[in-house]
Amino acid sequence: MRFTDRLQQLPSVQHLAAVQVFAPDGALLATIENKPGQAGSLAVYHALGALYGGQLGPLAATLGLEWYAEHTADALQHPGKHPNIDRLATWAQGQEAYRVVPVLA
Repeated sequence: MRFTDRLQQLPSVQHLAAVQVFAPDGALLATIENKPGQAGSLAVYHALGALYGGQLGPLAATLGLEWYAEHTADALQHPGKHPNIDRLATWAQGQEAYRVVPVLA
């Protein structure tokens, strides 16, 4: 399934301004905003957070890579081009869980 098709199946993020991503130690790692260029990643991270109780570990990260579809292959070939995918690729190989917190609009 292509990324654009997957996005149509994910819950709406119209009510969100962003999601914040926190490391296991509580440090803020990233803020993914509801704006062009980030809205797709916002939808993916929000849906994964909802599905996995706000904790993104290796299983959630692996599913997220599947959801990013064709963009995952591009990210793996061009590290740094897709930081939100790069993050999931790293988490998929680890053991820690990262917290995703929605920020309401």
